[in-house]
Amino acid sequence: MRQLHVRTALWPMRGTFRISRGARTETPTIIVEIEEAGAIGRAECVPYPRYGESIESVSAEIEALRQEIEGGMERPALQNALSAGAARNALDCALWDLEAKRSGKRAWEIAGIDPPPPVTSAMTLSLDTPENMAAAARASAHLPLLKLKVTGEGDLERVEAVRGGAPNSRLIVDANEGWQPEMLDSLLPALADLGVELVEQPLAAGDDDALLGRDFAIPICADEACHTRADLDSLEGRYPMVNVKLDKSGGLTEALALVREARARGFQIMVGCMVGSSLAMAPALLLTPFAEFVDLDGPLLLARDCEPGLRYDGVIVHPPEPQLWG
Repeated sequence: MRQLHVRTALWPMRGTFRISRGARTETPTIIVEIEEAGAIGRAECVPYPRYGESIESVSAEIEALRQEIEGGMERPALQNALSAGAARNALDCALWDLEAKRSGKRAWEIAGIDPPPPVTSAMTLSLDTPENMAAAARASAHLPLLKLKVTGEGDLERVEAVRGGAPNSRLIVDANEGWQPEMLDSLLPALADLGVELVEQPLAAGDDDALLGRDFAIPICADEACHTRADLDSLEGRYPMVNVKLDKSGGLTEALALVREARARGFQIMVGCMVGSSLAMAPALLLTPFAEFVDLDGPLLLARDCEPGLRYDGVIVHPPEPQLWG
């Protein structure tokens, strides 16, 4: 007989983490365990207020399916039982892990894909003043890929400061919906001159008509605008790249399908994350062989990680060991 266990965790961050929507010093998550026949499948999700989620609401979604999960519900039925989001992600990824543990196979074998190799992740620099971001860039100048959180006003100065502090690092920029349409034509060419390779979600999701049919100096990546395959129709002609996150797609099952369909339709792929522990990152590593950019630095932003965690050599992240996930 199956048993479902649900608990919360609160992970302190290394410092204050700021994006265009606000700042925080800790990140709350939900950890799900599904126990059956001596095996335990585990997963972690990160409720995200931007999508109307909280610890309480996501926990309630999970608990509402307790009878079905403990009665033997599997991943295909779960896709119809819950909408995309953090709750489905936790249950879906725990079921993947449970299947791997019970079968003695790795999750990528079950998925029918190649094992993920070690991969280089971006390292995120929190939104701050140009001076503070320059100092953070100097401390991270040895890293190959930096991701800058920006917000609109003053962003050119921020990127100039980071470029001065890390002259040899590749740069990507994440506006988290913080720009206005009139900023595109002035900011993007200037950022291109500074070597910025990608801008994530400059405009508010659903208010991005200014991107339609435009060929910008830097590729634009859909983040808040892309959750599942159902979003791809509205993204065509606006974004050449999509950021796939498990907490948006509602788990690895939909994320794998999203990656396959997006690539078939000509989109490039970024694999991203909310800020969580290694348990939240581990399933996303299966997506990285399909991606042009990887941003799975969540545990590196925390003051402590789960045990066991992923192995990071600097920003090179290795696939999970079975004791962690999959």
